[in-house]
Amino acid sequence: MNVWIDTHCHLDAAEFAPDREAARAAARAAGVAHCVIPGVAPSNWAAVRTLAHAWGDSYALGIHPLCTPEAGEGDIEALQAALAQRVGDARLVAVGEIGLDYFVAGLDGPHQERLLRAQLRLARRFDLPVLVHVRKSCDRVLKALRELPVAGGIAHAFNGSLQQAQAFIAMGFKLGFGGALTFERALHLRRLAAELPLDALVLETDAPDIPPQWLYRDRAERAQGGPQSRNSPAELPRIAQALARLRGMRAQELALATTRNARAALPRLDVLLPPNGAGFQAILAPDH
Repeated sequence: MNVWIDTHCHLDAAEFAPDREAARAAARAAGVAHCVIPGVAPSNWAAVRTLAHAWGDSYALGIHPLCTPEAGEGDIEALQAALAQRVGDARLVAVGEIGLDYFVAGLDGPHQERLLRAQLRLARRFDLPVLVHVRKSCDRVLKALRELPVAGGIAHAFNGSLQQAQAFIAMGFKLGFGGALTFERALHLRRLAAELPLDALVLETDAPDIPPQWLYRDRAERAQGGPQSRNSPAELPRIAQALARLRGMRAQELALATTRNARAALPRLDVLLPPNGAGFQAILAPDH
């Protein structure tokens, strides 16, 4: 069995409330040996840490751009305190999910950017990589990173230009690819996934969001009460197969490369994961 790392998975989300344990167990049975569970606001930091410790996974702490309307200086102070308290926790691997979102209407851009910069300063202070949200905001995020360089990380759900991809890579970042690349109409994204250097790519689901093509339901289907399109980390191996086909390579080769890339992006994973692929079998054991 190939072994995978889901570098971005919101397993604490309400969508998983009915079957959270079963969803993680199904992913493990499918070969997903490790999940990185990002924080999005002070209200979920304890939950992501608890889940990471319970399942042998890892977590990040941060304030998501969609949560910035309710966030202020007090939340940055809370994040600083949380990072100071948990920096010795091997399962804390990054500051995230942080970043900018210029897709959702009504968000205060300058406020988002102030909070992003404050969180980048904390990442620098605690020498942690970052998980950055870059939806319709790659250039602005890159500008902030040039002003406040950090210890690398992952550009989550990347869908920017080739030039923007190269800029992130030059800064030591890996690029996260997931279910969006499975849509045949996503020509630009599929071209990037196929042509970017292999050592720049990591895999993610962003579950319960960004479902792959085989789970997607359009608005009309959802309105009719059809099955929901909840994404899950168990879908990662099939997403990876789609990426392997795009690149004309074997899934096993992709699994080894993306695992290596995830370790490079998030160096604290080295303490949590076995030194070679064979050692992953213990992590995947049902009684783990």
